[in-house]
Amino acid sequence: MQIHEIRPTHQRKQIKRVGRGGKRGTYCGRGRKGQKARESRNMVPVIRALIKRYPKLRGYRFKSRQEKFAVVNLGILEKKFQAGETVNPQTLLKHGLIRRIKGRAPRVKILAEGQLTKSLIFENCQLSKKAQQEVTKVNGPR
Repeated sequence: MQIHEIRPTHQRKQIKRVGRGGKRGTYCGRGRKGQKARESRNMVPVIRALIKRYPKLRGYRFKSRQEKFAVVNLGILEKKFQAGETVNPQTLLKHGLIRRIKGRAPRVKILAEGQLTKSLIFENCQLSKKAQQEVTKVNGPR
C-alpha cells in the first residue's frame, strides 16, 4: 500500500449550500435583496471606528520605551532616615519604601512633597527641581 492509496474511514461532511433553490426556498432565511443577502457579504464591524482611533505603537506587544521610576517623597525620607545617612535604591528597599521591579531595584525619583530638615546624602537617585532646591537648602550643594 502506498501513501496515495490511503483513504479516510469516515465520510466527509458536505457543506450546506443555501440560496440555490431546493428545500429551503429561494431566499433561504437571508431575506430579500441587500448586502446581507449577497453571497460574499463582508460587513464592516461596528467597532472599526474605535479601532482606527487607537494609536498604533511599534515593537513587540507595545512595550513602553520609558523606564519605570519608583517615586519617593521628601516627607517620608524625613521620617525613615537619620541625619547623615545615604539614600540610594538599596537603602530604600531595606526600609520598605520601594519594591523591586522584575527582581531589580528600580530607578528612584525623589519629589518635594513634605519637609526635609535633616541632611541626607543622595546616591543614584533623580531629584525633581523643587526637591533639589529643598535638599540644597538643608545640606548645601549635592
